[in-house]
Order: sequence, then structure tokens, then C-alpha cells
Amino acid sequence: MRVLYSFPHKLGADRICYTAWQQVTGLVAAGVDVLTMPVAVARAVPAEVIPTLSWGRVRIPAKLLGRFRTFHLHDRIVARRLEKLAHQVDLVHVWPSGALQTLRVAKRLGIPTVMERPNAHTRYAYEIVKAECQRIGVQLPPGDDYTYRNDVLAQEEEEFGLSDYLLCASEFSAKTFRESGFSAEKIIRHVYGFDESRFWPDPAPRREKFTVLFAGVAAVRKGLHIALDAWMHSPAMRDGVFMIAGDIAPDYKRHLQYILSDRSVVCLGHRRDIPDLMRQADVLVLPSLEEGFGLVCAEAIGSGCVPLVSEACTDICMHMQNALVHPIGDTQTLARHITVLYQDRVLLEKLRDTCIRERNQFTWKVAGEKLKTSYQEAMQRYGKPERQLPAAAVCQ
Repeated sequence: MRVLYSFPHKLGADRICYTAWQQVTGLVAAGVDVLTMPVAVARAVPAEVIPTLSWGRVRIPAKLLGRFRTFHLHDRIVARRLEKLAHQVDLVHVWPSGALQTLRVAKRLGIPTVMERPNAHTRYAYEIVKAECQRIGVQLPPGDDYTYRNDVLAQEEEEFGLSDYLLCASEFSAKTFRESGFSAEKIIRHVYGFDESRFWPDPAPRREKFTVLFAGVAAVRKGLHIALDAWMHSPAMRDGVFMIAGDIAPDYKRHLQYILSDRSVVCLGHRRDIPDLMRQADVLVLPSLEEGFGLVCAEAIGSGCVPLVSEACTDICMHMQNALVHPIGDTQTLARHITVLYQDRVLLEKLRDTCIRERNQFTWKVAGEKLKTSYQEAMQRYGKPERQLPAAAVCQ
């Protein structure tokens, strides 16, 4: 199987760029022949890479073009290259906002396409974030990805329709697409994972002081305000610690200031030592209103840090097995979950032991194998068999 992997960002940088890099690495380890076309590359990739906007050390900076012009130019270049590779590619994997022309060319050439969905349906995400910001009286910072943009929504909805299949990393994400009218046949599931070379449990005894960690983008959709409100309604705040590892937007920080000033809350800002913080913490809290997967949950499980999450994060977080799960937006239930683990260390250790025992099920290597299977499923549904090696090549 030869896959053209189009990525309209800098492969191997932070956030989704790191996710894409791990996907490519996992696919190669799973035996997939990956031809990768990112805008640029931030770290070495174990696959054939042909960047679209960089040549050696020369690169057209995205800041010069602007974000959406970069996406458009990247898409045009990939589409043109795909024309020349028509008989050498079995499947095309694209990402949102930079794929319209590539999808059109692939459809004309009869090559199956899958679109990565790192989040829920865009319309759903826009609407739930807008409603929550209005409810709590917070404005998103300028340029925030979740500021309602009709042009972005229109393009991505056209991409959703043109792609043969939508790759959803969570049931929550898949559900938002089904509720938007997409058939189950168009949705294919896969997963994300964690890097076991960075995230592992601390064998030392747990600290006496109960420690909660919120890690990642401290955004409204991630529910930091819900987590802090739950913390303030739990006895754990009397002698426990709530650590926030992530930058907080100015208006959101203003809204949270009365809680952030409490001595039990420690704002760490953006951190590079998240694995160490997870090893120090008893639980990770992630009461998301919307999620594509909740990558930080896999990293927490890999570190022996028990996730306390909303129902938007239930693909690997199983209630009373390796996590505690609350309904989306339910502050009272989350407060009870924090309290019960603060008071019942036996239950805390039981959940932690399950995380450690099952952690190898959630690595990026496993995710790479699953993504390969998802590709095979897409090709079977499309009715196109995988390319077979010639007999002579097999004998060699």
C-alpha cells in the first residue's frame, strides 16, 4: 500500500503537527509506504518527504503568506503532484482546510481519500464554544481557531463532502458527524496514542499531597473553568494542589482570576516537562466540552496519572476502570470525583494500577497499526484492492 499523506502545516512541530509526525512514524513502522507532503518539516521523518513550501534550507514562511493562503498554495501543489503520481498512489490522506483541490483530483483519478478529523464537526465545535463563551462572559483571543468563521466552515464542509471517508479518532467526533447527516459508511474510526519513550509511570511511592494536573491549551472548550469550579467545591483544595500547565488567554484569565489567586492553584504557564508533571500528579483533569480524541488522556494513562474526564474523552478512558468520567459540563459530578479520589486512596491506586497495566494498548505504535487497518478498511469499502508485490519481488 502506498499512501500520499498531505499535511498543510509544519510536520513535527507542536500540537497537531506532532500528532501528524507520530502518525507517519507509526505507519512506517506498520509497513506502510508513505509519501509525505507537508508544508515543511520540523524534525526527521522516517519516510519519503517532499515538502511543498520548502527546498532544503529555503522555506516560504507561513507568516509571510498568511495561514489560509499557505493552506491554499499547499493544496494546489499537492494536487498538481498527485496528477503525476496517479498510478503510484493507492490512497490519499488529507487534513482539513488544505485539501479541496487534492480531493477533486483524487476523485477524478479514482483514488480513495480519507480526511483526518482531529476534532468534532467544525460547525458543532464553533457553536458549542460560542455558546459557552457567551454563558460565562468570555471573549476568545484574536485569531483563535474556534472563532466562528463562515468561510472556514464552508470550505471544511465542502472537504467533508468530497472526501470518501472521514477518519475520526473518537466516538464523540464520529457522533457529531452522524448527527450532522453523514452516514456511518462514510466514517472510519482510528485512534491516537502516546510516546512510551517520554511518558512512563514513576515507580516511587505517591506523594502525600493530593495533586491535580490540567495540561495543554487552557481554552474554554477544554473546560478549565469547569475544572477549577469543581476544585473549589471539593475538600481537596484545603491541602491539595491544582497545577495548570498551559497558557491562559487574557480574557479567560480575567474570568478565572478569583480562583487562580487561591493558594492551592499553581499556574505554571507553557511547559516542556509535561511527562515529569504527570509523574508527579495523582490525577489529570480534562472536562472538555468538545474533543477530537484527548491526546493528553493517553499520555496520562501512560504515566500512571488517573484521568478525570468528560464524556467527550471516553475512547480510552473507562469509568471506574482506569478513569472517572462525568457528563459534559457537570461541575458537581466532577467535584464528587475529585473528592472521592482525594478521600479514597485505595480506589485511586486501583485506577492507577489499571492505567499502568494497560498502558501499552495506547501507544503510537498501536495507533499506527490501527491507522493501517483503517486504510485497508477504506480501500475495501471503496472497492479497490491493495497493490500486490510482483511474485519475483516477493521471492526476493
